[in-house]
Formats: sequence, structure tokens, C-alpha cells
Amino acid sequence: MKGPTMLVLEVMSSPVVTVRTDASLKAAIALLERHDVSAMPVVNMDGQIVGVVSEADVIRELVVPDQRTFESPVPMTAALFAQSVADVMTTHPITVTPETDLAVATELMTSSAIKSLPVVDQGRVVGMVSRRDVIRVLAKPDELIEGEIDDLFRQVGHDWLVDVTDGLVAVDGPTGASEQRLAEALARTVPGVVALRFERGPI
Repeated sequence: MKGPTMLVLEVMSSPVVTVRTDASLKAAIALLERHDVSAMPVVNMDGQIVGVVSEADVIRELVVPDQRTFESPVPMTAALFAQSVADVMTTHPITVTPETDLAVATELMTSSAIKSLPVVDQGRVVGMVSRRDVIRVLAKPDELIEGEIDDLFRQVGHDWLVDVTDGLVAVDGPTGASEQRLAEALARTVPGVVALRFERGPI
């Protein structure tokens, strides 16, 4: 059967670290390092997203030429070190919503150099989803996935057998099409599931 889908809200990091447009680059660097993130949403005074600032943005501006590698001195100005986040941020960020299919967000990240995407709800940032978040979900141990699916089945009164190998869920027990649809719907809610199959077809 087709692999289960996930929504961005199920894997995104929240709460999210943000920075103001008027913050200095030095302050932005400190936030990136302290929270171990590669990018941050930039917000205005009303908390609305207006851009994104990344490691690449600040590195590009603050790692300056080494004078020893040039025959003639490279002009340096104090203005370079006085820039704010607003001067270097990406002003038209690609964003997703909490209800965006994770596959769509993953495609956006893998088809570009973007490592993470702001998750926005009505203009306000509610999280970030990154390549690392997706990897974390895919790396979820099989025994944890199996345990979560087992618990879901028991909550609805079914003691179906579940076996998970490399994210592939095999379910034995549902005896009709309606039971299989229920089992699939429940299993699809568990992050880390790659695909699902039934040991026997509907009766």
C-alpha cells in the first residue's frame, strides 16, 4: 500500500527562535550558535514574518578577506560591521503551513539550497521544519513505532498484530475492508512509518 503521509505540524520544531529586523548581525550570530539552528525567521514589531536570515547570510557579510593573501590592501569600512539583520536577510522567504504535507515541504528543501522552512499560520511563525527534522522522524526506532501503533489499536478495542521492519508496518488481524481502512488510518498518524501492508487481504 502507498506509504503513509505526515503533516508539517507533526515534525516541526516549536517554539521557534526568531530575530527582529533591527537586530545586529552579531546578535543574530549569537542566536544561531546558541540554539544550534541554521536559519531564523525575521519578524517585525507586530510579530509578522518579513524574512529569513541564515548562516550563509551572516557568514557572507562578516567573514572578510585576509589581507595577507592580497598584494594590495583590500579596503575595509566600519560600515560593514554596523549592518543589521534587515540588510542581509532574504525578504521573500518560502514558507509552509502546519497543515502542509511533509512530502511537499521536503520537496521544497531538497530541490533547493534551503535547509529549513518557516511554518506560518496567519502571518505568524509557529515553528520551523528542517531537513534534520525529517531525518529525525525517518530514524525513529522500529520498536517505538510498533509500540505507538499497538497502543492506538488497543485504544479502539483491537488486538491486531503489528510488526515493523525499517519503517515498514505489517499488520495482521483486520478481517474486512472497513477494519483495514481503520488500521491504516491509525497507523498513518504515527511519524516514522514508511509504508504499510496487511498480511492478508479483505475477506
